[in-house]
Amino acid sequence: MNPLRNLPVLSWLRAYPRDWFRGDLIAGITLAAYLLPAGLGDASLAGLPAQAGLYACLFSGLVFWIFCGSRHTAITVTSAISLLIGASLAPMSGGDPVRHAALAACTALLVALIAFLAWLAKAGTIVNFISESVMIGFKCGVALFLASTQLPKLFGYSGGHGDFWERSSHFFKHLDQTKPAALATGLVALTILILGKIFLKNKPIALVVVIGGIVVASMLDLESRGVKMLGEIPHGLPPFVLPAVSWNDINELLPLAFACFLLGAVETAAIGRMFAAKHGGRFESNQEFLALAASNLAAGLGQGFPVSGGMSQSLVNESGGARSPLSGLFAALIVLGVTLFLSGLLKNLPQPALAAIVLVAVAGLFKLKALIHLWRGYRAEFIAAMAALLGVLGSGLLRGVLVGAIISLFLLIRRASRPHVASLGRIPGTRRFSDLARHPDNEIIPSLLIFRPEASLVYFNIDHLRDAVMASVDTAATRPQLVLIDLSSSPHIDLQAAETLGMLHRELATGGVQLQFVEAHAAARGTLRNEGLEEKAGTLSRFTSVADAVDAFTRGAT
Repeated sequence: MNPLRNLPVLSWLRAYPRDWFRGDLIAGITLAAYLLPAGLGDASLAGLPAQAGLYACLFSGLVFWIFCGSRHTAITVTSAISLLIGASLAPMSGGDPVRHAALAACTALLVALIAFLAWLAKAGTIVNFISESVMIGFKCGVALFLASTQLPKLFGYSGGHGDFWERSSHFFKHLDQTKPAALATGLVALTILILGKIFLKNKPIALVVVIGGIVVASMLDLESRGVKMLGEIPHGLPPFVLPAVSWNDINELLPLAFACFLLGAVETAAIGRMFAAKHGGRFESNQEFLALAASNLAAGLGQGFPVSGGMSQSLVNESGGARSPLSGLFAALIVLGVTLFLSGLLKNLPQPALAAIVLVAVAGLFKLKALIHLWRGYRAEFIAAMAALLGVLGSGLLRGVLVGAIISLFLLIRRASRPHVASLGRIPGTRRFSDLARHPDNEIIPSLLIFRPEASLVYFNIDHLRDAVMASVDTAATRPQLVLIDLSSSPHIDLQAAETLGMLHRELATGGVQLQFVEAHAAARGTLRNEGLEEKAGTLSRFTSVADAVDAFTRGAT
């Protein structure tokens, strides 16, 4: 991670190794070549003018490097968040571009506020509440939805509205409106991008397509042939102002802002963890919350829209030789130069070429291999992924995010409420005991059942343990004399769990079966003693192991 992170900015710059400068500068130039077409394309997805994407990349990049903890993470606009913004704000703005831009900027400011509060609360673990399987499904849904929005542009006619199914239906019904020149332009751009992705990995092929598209459109006058152009982009920088929105607007924007924050936090954390595993160091998600807060604040005040860490841009930044977050500053300064002096050159960029850039950029979101892997080995996870995917396609991106979050929490609760309860047997020739289900050759002790719950015992999972024990007792070939519960994997026991264990003792005693606990942790022993379990089930000694209890039982039985 960033070795200079804990220093103040001035000290950070003074301590900056000079031999890092060349690598950071080259990486910054390479990164800027990726940020420019990404900013233009994602602004289109967000339903905003092209300059909004440039402003978002520019202003967020000027501040992100100061606060981020990862040396390679690049801040940018992303396809998923941009599409979420465009789809969610279109009904609110009612076709008014000025209001749409104000709502998008306000959303960025709300994301900044949520990220700052998350940083204050040290809520870094929040990014773990959306499982990877749900994110796979969500991203696949986003990729398909994006395709339905960009394919009409590639073919040269206006797209439809609504969800994925409505847009797809509109696309196929209006294929007769295809403009040959637009389709040819888009297909050439698409071919170059795909070949570049195969043979020139981590090279700024998208920038080549942007420059080439502008040159060809100007030379051949493609606009007169029915090819739509990007259009005029204002020169200079926008004023730093608060967006003109009402309190009612803010209330309506809060769910959208939280969804954007959740997506951005998960993506940025995934990038940081990936680089931490690759280069060593410890990833601190709380630090990235502060960086997200600062960058979204700058993007919102600068008339942009929400930003987050970008996976592809970060990989480009790393492969370009970045040694510190300063590469992000250099990239932002290059974007600044383009915004101030070269934005007029972008007006002749063909929209089909821009659609091709977006389609190739988001193709990586559709992880077919990951879905197949889930189907083969993790059916429950596959179902969760497909639910998130269908939620995006049928209910829109905002509801899709919420569906994903709910499914993730449901899976978490389901796993926590049904922990594995191992039935133990003795490993032949040893005094050790392990799970019979995994090792059926283990020795079974006659008239004795041994269980090991592999989780803390609390109010929402204790019934699962009781049911597992009673089911084994009732189905045993011969009635056991003793049920031994190994609590070595249960560091915590709450009040309701202790009371239920007392009820289990009474149920077993009614049938003439003794209950005993071994290897309980100190906190668990305290809870069991408070509820009188030591008097009922015997001494809770920290020195008695499973093997000791088994030896004592077998001696008594003989």
